[in-house]
Amino acid sequence: MALSCTSGQTNDSSAQATEPDTLNYGYDVEQRIQEMGIELREPTPPTANYVKAVQKDDLIFLSGHGPDKPDGGIVTGKVGGNALSVKEGQEAARLTGISMLSTLQRELGDLNRVEQVVKVTGMVNAQPDFTQHSQVVNGFSDLMVKVFEDRGRHARAAVGMGSLPGNIPIEVEMIVEVQPE
Repeated sequence: MALSCTSGQTNDSSAQATEPDTLNYGYDVEQRIQEMGIELREPTPPTANYVKAVQKDDLIFLSGHGPDKPDGGIVTGKVGGNALSVKEGQEAARLTGISMLSTLQRELGDLNRVEQVVKVTGMVNAQPDFTQHSQVVNGFSDLMVKVFEDRGRHARAAVGMGSLPGNIPIEVEMIVEVQPE
């Protein structure tokens, strides 16, 4: 149950200690995600010798994530030409965002602790003549803004790659500022 107080004041101090800090947003981030029809899931394990996230002080550095399908597996293919369309690339970027949110939720325990999505790097597995990398990465960025509103706006790079691991169409890494526990 989220606090519904909008003034930042409540008469029940025990509720403040046990409820998520939704006053930081004015809404419960995880409830918003559910209302969007998004189901966060157990993050996939790393595929090599790395970890999915590292926290240093109030920053969390999230390793590159790809587009995990809700029912298992991954989206594959290059974007552009006769391969995946921009729209299909955007959907893969959105799925990558859901994977990233799943990892972030596991690391934090409460997505209401997110202060700011600081930096995003989106890498698009694209045909050599493809030039709409930023539009593809918008599938990720738009999701972050829908979930976190202004705190989801971020600095960003969107670049094309000749290939990505497992032939995924997009890989994204992210830096997030969080509230202390």
